[in-house]
Amino acid sequence: MRESWLAFAARETPRYTSYPTAAQFSAAIGAKEVGGWASAIDRAHRLSIYVHVPFCAQLCWYCGCHTTIPNGYDRATRYVRTLLREIDLWAKRLGPHRGAHHVHFGGGTPSFLTAADLKTILSAIDLAFSIAPGAEIAIEIDPRTVDAARIAGLSEAGFTRASLGAQDFDARVQTAVNRIQPFEQVAAVAEALRAAGIERLNLDLMYGLPHQTVDSVEQTQKLAASLNPDRVAVFGYAHVPWFKRHQAMIDEAELPDIAQRLLQAQAAADVWESAGYAPIGFDHYAAPEDSLTAAARAGRLRRNFQGYTDDPADALIGLGASSISDFPGGMAQNARDIADWTRMIEAGALPIDRGVGRTAEDRLRGLAIERLLCAMSVDLAEICVSAGFAEDALDDCLPGLRALADEALCVVEGRRVGIPIAARLLARTVARRLDAYAKDAPQRHSVSV
Repeated sequence: MRESWLAFAARETPRYTSYPTAAQFSAAIGAKEVGGWASAIDRAHRLSIYVHVPFCAQLCWYCGCHTTIPNGYDRATRYVRTLLREIDLWAKRLGPHRGAHHVHFGGGTPSFLTAADLKTILSAIDLAFSIAPGAEIAIEIDPRTVDAARIAGLSEAGFTRASLGAQDFDARVQTAVNRIQPFEQVAAVAEALRAAGIERLNLDLMYGLPHQTVDSVEQTQKLAASLNPDRVAVFGYAHVPWFKRHQAMIDEAELPDIAQRLLQAQAAADVWESAGYAPIGFDHYAAPEDSLTAAARAGRLRRNFQGYTDDPADALIGLGASSISDFPGGMAQNARDIADWTRMIEAGALPIDRGVGRTAEDRLRGLAIERLLCAMSVDLAEICVSAGFAEDALDDCLPGLRALADEALCVVEGRRVGIPIAARLLARTVARRLDAYAKDAPQRHSVSV
């Protein structure tokens, strides 16, 4: 690691789970525009469905998600009822398609819902969008919220993959972020999931949390590796108290500095790669036999709002408050406030709050950024020509990329750009040079590592 890389690591940079990013969303996009994008879907398009469940039993202070503490189940019951109406609204607006090939429940804590409610939602999704045979049906789980009976219910409902929020196994760190969750508890849930037939297991881990050290992060990764997960995501904590006010509960003096963050991320990478996991992009790892590894090797890896994926969908339907839908024509986010979301649906309208349309240049740059972050290399001339542009259409990016090459963050050969293994953790910094909107007024993002 070069000393000069620390300055790049400290810069605020989008995660590029979409392009344009959410920073470009505005109220100029509403239900009318999104309805047009939805009706343009045809039989060539495969769907992916994301369901947001904005409820948690307890608030974790590091959380950057849209969630709330409902104090009982009544609000969840009403939410599910409204969600079923939203599913019907989308079904009426979509053109003919090839069915849903991937369904993901995120949050919040989707496992907050009863298995019966989750099964009801899945049945409605199947009726409305036709879940394809063999489709992956995934759910994010807080290990503190499930027992053997709940897990059996998830299996019966049809879930095929579970993602466990583990974050960190150090007791001092857990106390500092208000999430007490011993390793033994996570291990027991992992074992119970596999015993119930939900054998595909993901783990979500974090670095950059208060009191974390390189040694403690390494120890957490080793414990996590003993669970033999199929996929692992190691996210850097994004301290954004101006956006998530509850993060002010975290003492900034206890947070590791940027040099420590970079060392922690590298320590995590070393553990997983030593354990035989394939590095996927800049923050995921997958077992050799996992489909994500196969997708990466075959050049089929994708990037969406959940991170890295092998989901081949052409359009994403986001259901629930704050969910984001992604169509060829653009992206749109549902109302984030549950009351606003409910009111729009009860009025018979898609609950769209904001969004952004895609221009042809947006699609080109988005494709280039996705290819770079998935493959750690991109041939800009090839991307341009395949998208119907002249091969020099992205030449405006080359001076900035060459400047990064001088810092050994990338390699530029003609119009081919590659990211060295040593610089993989800073891939977003390189991708930013392909972002036309990065030249506009700065937006507040998390740091690059």
